[in-house]
Amino acid sequence: MKAVSLFLIILFITSVSNASQNKKELSPPPQMPGDKDKCPVCGMFVKPYPKWITEIIYKDGTIKYFDGAKDMFKYYLHPEKYGGSKDKPIAAIYLRDYYDLDWIDARKAYYVIDSDILGPMGNELIPLKTLQDAQEFKADHKGSKILRFEEVDWNLLMRLSVGQEM
Repeated sequence: MKAVSLFLIILFITSVSNASQNKKELSPPPQMPGDKDKCPVCGMFVKPYPKWITEIIYKDGTIKYFDGAKDMFKYYLHPEKYGGSKDKPIAAIYLRDYYDLDWIDARKAYYVIDSDILGPMGNELIPLKTLQDAQEFKADHKGSKILRFEEVDWNLLMRLSVGQEM
């Protein structure tokens, strides 16, 4: 009986620890945009594109929504160009995993570029939560490269935006 009780206590502590760890990973939690929320980069309404929603949540609670990772990165790298500020502290950056639409931390995601999948604004960085998923996606959809958050730069974003009216 003591062994069963001890097992149940350990199981409970483990599940609470895992739940708080998962909650901590997505804190503050991601939010869905409202009907009137627009991407500050391209001006498109964001809500009609749920699989492409990306967001930056600031420590003061304000949220900027984007219709794809490409526009989120443009804003992140040069917020002043789109009415933002580099000095405003960021609490979290989220986007949706391409396959299961789970919210993932943008800084931990893998991004496939130059694939045959287009987003609302054309060529897009396709976000995936695991390297294995990114490798499979790259092979299945003719992607050219897998990048991490810190590898995305302005030149890449401009190349992906060729032919796109801003």
